Amino acid sequence: MNNPPPTGPENPDAPIVAVTGAGGAIGGRVARRLARAGVPVRLLGRDPSRLPELPGTVAAPPAPYGDGEAMRRALAGAHTLFLVSAHESPYRVREHTTAVDAAVAVGVERIVYVSFLGAAPDATFTFARDHWHTEAHIRAADVRHTFLRDSLYLAGIPAMTGADGVLRGPGGDGRVAAVAHDDIADAAAAVLLADTEHADTRHDGVTYDLTGPEAFTLAEAAEELSRYTGRTVTYLPETREEAYASRTQYGAEDWEVAGWVTSYEAIATGEMATVSDAVPELTGHPATSLAAFLREHPDRYRHLLATD
Repeated sequence: MNNPPPTGPENPDAPIVAVTGAGGAIGGRVARRLARAGVPVRLLGRDPSRLPELPGTVAAPPAPYGDGEAMRRALAGAHTLFLVSAHESPYRVREHTTAVDAAVAVGVERIVYVSFLGAAPDATFTFARDHWHTEAHIRAADVRHTFLRDSLYLAGIPAMTGADGVLRGPGGDGRVAAVAHDDIADAAAAVLLADTEHADTRHDGVTYDLTGPEAFTLAEAAEELSRYTGRTVTYLPETREEAYASRTQYGAEDWEVAGWVTSYEAIATGEMATVSDAVPELTGHPATSLAAFLREHPDRYRHLLATD
């Protein structure tokens, strides 16, 4: 691939932050926060049409994580890489490591990686294992780094609830301290700005668990959804077999269904119950609760509202 290098309004004398997934929920939010702060930002994304138009930013040509040459071109001259994890796939770790190697090869000094809570080689949640392997590769590289381990998204709670008003899965009585996209973006921006504005290295080598302010059960989440939707929302605990069976209708591949099911099982085992104070410490404001999120984002549960 012979993509041209990025061109645009970047200030070559200021440290450039390359933001991946800049057309998405996390990358887009982070890019907007950095642009408002006056930081030169290079936007990376699979679909250039989805990249935001922001002052002081430039869009790089499409550079899939797994294309080392394209990533090297897109990252040349950048000081920091904000690496949002790729879409789940059987090849995600390979894509991540290729992107990391490309960054190191062109002299990127720092990587801030969006990981997942409880990342471990034997994590119950299969996708969390990908994050651990990616973290391990970054640790072994000659690059400064910070890991942001997000909990499940608060937006995922209503999304996991069917239009029939049932939140079903093998989550048992376990708890999850789900976190808001905006809180993740605020925390990430704080970490990125500490170095780009003030040459502050206190976040180097640090792993932050980014969570909401409380850990709730899925039954409690259903009760909260009931209050905001005005209808009865219930939680139906499933066995593993029931969970796989109820998801066959989507026609997804086995590895993807396993990720869906094990995300609930990680709640049941207690692996998602961590409550951290990293969001308030990094951002200076409280983390968003489920009730506050539902109050502020009625569009997220629109599919649960009764229609005539």
